[in-house]
Amino acid sequence: MAKCPGQDQRFWKPKDIFEVSCPGCGRTVEFFRDEPTVKCRGCGRPVVNSRLDLGCAQWCKQAEQCLGAATVRNIKTIRDRLVARMKDVFGQDEKRINHALRVLDYAERINAAEGGDPLVIKAAAILHDIGIQEAERKYGSAAGRYQEIEGPPIAEPILKENDLDPVRIEHICRIMANHHSARDIDTLEFRVLWDADWLVNLQEEFAGVDESRRRTMIDTVFRTATGRKLAQTLPAPAEPKAAEGQP
Repeated sequence: MAKCPGQDQRFWKPKDIFEVSCPGCGRTVEFFRDEPTVKCRGCGRPVVNSRLDLGCAQWCKQAEQCLGAATVRNIKTIRDRLVARMKDVFGQDEKRINHALRVLDYAERINAAEGGDPLVIKAAAILHDIGIQEAERKYGSAAGRYQEIEGPPIAEPILKENDLDPVRIEHICRIMANHHSARDIDTLEFRVLWDADWLVNLQEEFAGVDESRRRTMIDTVFRTATGRKLAQTLPAPAEPKAAEGQP
């Protein structure tokens, strides 16, 4: 079988071999673009390649031979399984189900342009609000502030059911625990999810803001070039209708 051009180093560019800092100890870790994880020589922690793009596995006929059957199986099935579990948790709450699916759609579009681990991004998008009902039960009207706390414990067993590795599970749960506050994470996958959520929120929660404030939000809130560009193409808010008999 001929080697896939994307995996053949003869076609690589200098940026396809790069260095990142270990999130555990800060030591420099070198990656080749097609390496999913590399163990840090300083602390032994597995470091995930945030630039790994396995999107070709969705359509390439040779994907199983190239990447391994297990990897392809995960890519093809993880999304649908997590969507099904998310729907189970939300039950008849169509509003939150639709919100999660819209965030997932934007996350996948941003991921295609910006890169990042597609499994982490898909899972975080699908499950990012999974703790809201438990937060509402415990805290009532203050639920929005507490879903970052309630979500990860609900998500973790769901992710384990789908055989995600511990490093990815930790990363996904950290994204969920920061998706409103952005307290202590700034990975590429987090930025993709952050922007995808904001793209939906601009249309759901901030649809009535005036255009000046809307432009300011777009300029200051978004963390990826693709997310900002998508926000700029959203329809402008409709002008409020005058009451009958008013000019």
